[in-house]
Amino acid sequence: MTNAIAPVNTQLLVGNFTQNELETLKGTIAKGTSNEQFALFVQTCASSGLNPFLNQIYCITYNGKDGPVMSIQIAVEGIVALAKKNPQYKGFIASEVKENDEFEIDTVTGIPVHKIKGLGSRGKTIGAFCVAYREGMPNISVVVDLEQVSHLINSSVANTKKMWSDYLDDMLVKHAIKRAFKRQFGIEVAEDELTESNTGAPAPYERRDITEEVNTVDPVKELESPAAAQVNEMVIVRQKISAAFKTLGITDKEAQGVYMQANCTVAGDKPTLKELNGLLKVMEMDIAEKTAGDDDLE
Repeated sequence: MTNAIAPVNTQLLVGNFTQNELETLKGTIAKGTSNEQFALFVQTCASSGLNPFLNQIYCITYNGKDGPVMSIQIAVEGIVALAKKNPQYKGFIASEVKENDEFEIDTVTGIPVHKIKGLGSRGKTIGAFCVAYREGMPNISVVVDLEQVSHLINSSVANTKKMWSDYLDDMLVKHAIKRAFKRQFGIEVAEDELTESNTGAPAPYERRDITEEVNTVDPVKELESPAAAQVNEMVIVRQKISAAFKTLGITDKEAQGVYMQANCTVAGDKPTLKELNGLLKVMEMDIAEKTAGDDDLE
């Protein structure tokens, strides 16, 4: 079976995607999918309103017992994006909990008490919590402990196990957020999870940095699809900006918005590729200055 896009079939499922954007998806985020799998992925994106270019939804292909299998994954950014479309959305709070923290939560009212007694003596991570708020509705609280996610921490899928081992705090918090938002807003989007029972020999998949793929695009095809190439560049720049925010220690969305307003002048409704590149340069200079300052303290 060929993996090339069938224009007639996919045009029926394009949603808000142009043909060039579909080609970009097929060659990067959904690389390795069959035409049928790709059509399902695009249809899921369109019907749910999730944007794969913003890392809200993505797919994984792996080798199952009966051949190649696609798993559609909804990122926590996607769950939050869906919730924000609800006019009753009132935000949320979430955090990891460590063994020496003072923590309790009223599961009826959803009111937590979380006190950190000392940054250097919090101990090991033992769980995470999230409270999702919605106007006119009870607060929904979710508490996740290590036992509940032991199947993920000890997963037979190498990438899953590595992510949970290397980024335990972040993964726990994201897990709590997703569960709280699904309960509070009734978000029902089909999502497959990789487990021992549905994996044969997993294909060597990682969420792709498509920089190298863009740089090796055939020159003739690149001239034929300039829009697709620009979408690729936008994805790459946004990924670099996201990584730069983490390096700068700016992880709060509100703080990121303030930083962007101060350092990125946007002429239209949305930033252009040129404006994002300008922001990235400012961030790189701030990172260099921060690194130099850290070196001076050593």
